[in-house]
Amino acid sequence: MASQNPESSEQLSQQEETESPITSLLSEFNTKLRDVEERQKLIKERVLLIGENLVNSREETTKEISELKMKTESIEKEIERLKDAVSSLIEESQNFARKSEVEILQRQFKMFQPLKNK
Repeated sequence: MASQNPESSEQLSQQEETESPITSLLSEFNTKLRDVEERQKLIKERVLLIGENLVNSREETTKEISELKMKTESIEKEIERLKDAVSSLIEESQNFARKSEVEILQRQFKMFQPLKNK
């Protein structure tokens, strides 16, 4: 086998030269394909993580809104109760005598008790 035909050796060399660019192109394509697949995998994982975060944020926000609604209702009830109490106090205060009226009554009472004043 040491004495190969020069033509077959030349054909083998041409074949290797032809295969070499094709092989390198295929290898480069394969590398780029793996890179794209890896990027796609990373993007998919990020999208899933963002989706989970979005769901968690929505649940927390819904819970906070619910709590705020309950607090608002409680505050509204308390305000209504305070309004009722103030109205009741106003009605009762209208039944009280004014200071000037009490002073007039005191003077009249003193006029009918002349002996005690001296």
